[in-house]
Amino acid sequence: MSADFPWWFRRRTSPFFRIWEEFDEAFREMEEFMRREFEELSERIPKDLIRERRLSDGSIVREWGPFVYGYSMTIGPDGRPVIREFGNVRPSTRALRPGGPMRPSLDIKEEREPLVDVMSTDGEIKVIAELPGVEKEDIKLRATEEMLTISVDTPQRKYYKEVELPVSVDPKEARSTYKNGVLEVVLKKVKEKGKGETIPID
Repeated sequence: MSADFPWWFRRRTSPFFRIWEEFDEAFREMEEFMRREFEELSERIPKDLIRERRLSDGSIVREWGPFVYGYSMTIGPDGRPVIREFGNVRPSTRALRPGGPMRPSLDIKEEREPLVDVMSTDGEIKVIAELPGVEKEDIKLRATEEMLTISVDTPQRKYYKEVELPVSVDPKEARSTYKNGVLEVVLKKVKEKGKGETIPID
């Protein structure tokens, strides 16, 4: 009797049909999730990271990026690991709606954070930053006693990084060099003020 019915009807009466329904539902939800993510991501990407070019057949393709994310890990002077991130993509969390549950997301910036390393010697702080693809004249440096700011703003490359210094420095005595895409900034530590003099009492 059942052989007289088409295969799709027999599948509906099968105890395994509910499993197939659940698979179909899961795939539909996944497709909808990816569609929403794609739309939201395209709205958050800085316009300078979206380009269009025409192919030989006349069609237009849209290119995004570059998107860069990485990290370096070193051991600090106290023996604890120091992790430094670089790039223009940051993992984060956000809510789909105000007051809603938080979920993983990505923050994308136009400026790329360069890979930076900070080293401390007896009298100096040395900051090394990788800035490939730029000229020396494109780099702007600004220093205070506690912070070094590195910025590059060209049509091809945009870098920005605020480096918190581990100790106070004298920005007036800073010096820097740039060679083969590597910037090196040397800052002199501020000498600690004396603890004062003992005053005898007559």
